[in-house]
Amino acid sequence: MLERNAARTLRLHRDDNVLVAAERIEPGVPISPGLTAGQRIPFGHKIAAREIPAGDPILKFGQIIGFAGQTIRPGDWVHEHNVVMHDFQRDYQFAAAARSEPVLPVAEQATFEGYRRANGKAGTRNYVGILTSVNCSATVARYIAEAANRSAIAERFPNVDGVVAFVHGTGCGMAGSGEGFDVLKRTQWGYAANPNLGAVLLVGLGCETFQIGRLKQLYGIEESETFRTMTIQDTGGTRKTIEQGLARVEEMMEVADRARRETLPASELVLALQCGGSDGYSGITANPALGVAADILVKNGGTAILSETPEIYGAEHLLTRRARNRDVGEKLIERILWWEDYTRRNHGEMNNNPSHGNKAGGLTTILEKSLGAAAKGGSTTLNAVYEYAEPVTEKGFVFMDTPGLDPVSATGQVAGGANILAFTTGRGSAYGCKPVPSIKLATNTPMFERMIEDMDLNCGDILAGVSVEEKGKQIFDEIIAVSSGKHTRSEELGYGDNEFVPWQIGATF
Repeated sequence: MLERNAARTLRLHRDDNVLVAAERIEPGVPISPGLTAGQRIPFGHKIAAREIPAGDPILKFGQIIGFAGQTIRPGDWVHEHNVVMHDFQRDYQFAAAARSEPVLPVAEQATFEGYRRANGKAGTRNYVGILTSVNCSATVARYIAEAANRSAIAERFPNVDGVVAFVHGTGCGMAGSGEGFDVLKRTQWGYAANPNLGAVLLVGLGCETFQIGRLKQLYGIEESETFRTMTIQDTGGTRKTIEQGLARVEEMMEVADRARRETLPASELVLALQCGGSDGYSGITANPALGVAADILVKNGGTAILSETPEIYGAEHLLTRRARNRDVGEKLIERILWWEDYTRRNHGEMNNNPSHGNKAGGLTTILEKSLGAAAKGGSTTLNAVYEYAEPVTEKGFVFMDTPGLDPVSATGQVAGGANILAFTTGRGSAYGCKPVPSIKLATNTPMFERMIEDMDLNCGDILAGVSVEEKGKQIFDEIIAVSSGKHTRSEELGYGDNEFVPWQIGATF
C-alpha cells in the first residue's frame, strides 16, 4: 500500500510505524492530522508515524528494519541515533509461495538483435578479451589492448566493439587449491566463455600458482582461432610478448569481425541485477521497477540473476518462500550462514553495510537496505542458487552468492553468463562493465538531473505518479534496445576497463 500524505511523505505498508520523506521537512511542519515533524527530516529519510517504545521493532515495507534504541516520539527523525539492530527470528516458509511460471511461446516472445555463438549462446556485444592468469602479466595485457585499440587495426574490424584487458591483483601468493583458488578459476573460465566475447587471449607470466596449462587440461580446452594462450617467460620477455600478443589479437579480431547481429528471442538474455550507491528511495522506485522488468523477462523465457548476499540479509525469508523447492531455499540459507561466519572470522558484522553514502541517503540498517535490494528480483519463483561465478544454467529467476561490492558482484554474474546488466543507484554510482553493457537507473529525479550524463533512465518520476508497472515495462524496452546495440551512458563515457574485480577469498602468502 502506497499512501501519499499532504506533507509529501509516503507510507509503504499499512503496518509501518514510519513514513518516508518525499522532500526535506523542517521542524514544526504538519505531516498529517495530529502529526508534526519534531526535527528536520532529510529527503528520503524516515519519520515516526506514531510512538515507538524502546525495544519495539521499526517497520518499513511491513517488515522489521531495526529496533528502537530509545522511545521514539511521533514526528521524530528515525535514523542511526535512535535505531539499533539485533538478530530476530525469521520464518523461512520454504517454497510456500512457489508456483509454475508461465512462459510465452517462442513465437510470442520479445526479440533482440544479438550475436549467435558457435556454442549456441547469445551475445549482446562483440569484444575481444585479454585475460590474465596473474597480476604479473597485467601490464603486458594492458599494453596489448591499448596498442590494438589505438592503431589502424581497430579500424579494419568495425564489427568488433574493441579489445579489453581484464586484469586483476591475484593469481599467485595463494593456495593452489581450495575456496579462493576455485573462485578465481571459475571467474577466469567464465569470462572466457561469456558470449559477449568473440575471442579471448589468456596471458600469464609462467611461474605463477594459477597455471594456464593445468587449467586447460582440467577443462579440456584446446587452443583455437578464438582462444589462444601465452606466457611472458616462454615468449621471451615483455617486448616480445607484446609484439606476439598484438599479432594474435589482430588475427582474433579478424575472426570476431565475421560475426553479425541477428534476430534472437529474449529467452537468450541473462540479466544481471545490481544496485549501488543506494538511498531511501531505491526500494520504492528503481528496484521494484527493475523487479517488474525482471518478471517480464522471465515471462519471455529469459534469466534474471539477483546477487549481493550481504544485501539480502534480513530479507532472505522473502526469497526462501519463493524457492522452487526446499533444497533451493536451504541452499540460500547455507550461503547466509557462510557470510555470518565469514564476517565473524574477519572481525566484522553484517551491519557494516550500509555505507556512509547509503546512510546519508536515508538507509539506516542492512535490514532496511536488503528489503529494498531484494525488490530487484521481482515476484517470480526462485529456481536456483549458485556460488560465485558458477555457470548459470537454469532459466527464470535465480540467485548468485556474491559480495555486495558492485564490481566484485557483477564480475561474478558476468562469469556466470550474464550478457546484459541493469544497475539501480540513488546516490549516483559511476560504473560500467565491459564486456556487458550496464543500464543505469536513477532512483530519484534530483540525482538523475544532476548526473544526467551517467544515467540511462529516471525512475524518480514514480514519485510523481508514474506507476511501477509502467516504469518496469520501460526498463524492459531499454534492456531490449541495449541488447540490440544501443550504447549505454557508461559505454559512451568509456567505463568498463577497470571494473573486472574477482572476489579474493583466503590468505595471501
